Amino acid sequence: MEWNRLYDMQRALDQYIEDQHDIKQGTKTEEKILALLVEIGELANETRCFKFWSSKGPSEKEVILEEYVDGIHFLLSLGLDSGFHFEPGAYVCRETETEAFLNVYKAVEEFREQKDKQSYHALFLGYLQLAATIGLTEEEWFHAYLSKNEVNYQRQDEGY
Repeated sequence: MEWNRLYDMQRALDQYIEDQHDIKQGTKTEEKILALLVEIGELANETRCFKFWSSKGPSEKEVILEEYVDGIHFLLSLGLDSGFHFEPGAYVCRETETEAFLNVYKAVEEFREQKDKQSYHALFLGYLQLAATIGLTEEEWFHAYLSKNEVNYQRQDEGY
């Protein structure tokens, strides 16, 4: 995985957004955490993993992938605000989809409370485990991130 490239791309996008909206870098951490929680909820809604009362299946993979990379954008941005970079390692997925989502929610709250390197790493790792649990590969979400990054610039230019 090209982690430095991802962080560089996110740094440039964050700077672009901050310049467009006259925001000082690092002052929107709480808003980014809330945005991440919302994106995780939107992702869960598209997987429908918790909807035991419904027989309707999950959304198409492209929709799930797009929701997933929205979360990657905020994770990278939170890392940049906090001065942390995710350091990859091996991970194993032994959870149900519902458990994986709940674990990520818990990790977000732990990061919010602690804002240290360990909690950031645990959050990012949990989010990567979630991807594997819901059937997304690193290659898939990496390429989807690259595409969505371009869309995010266009949205800024269009007054999104």
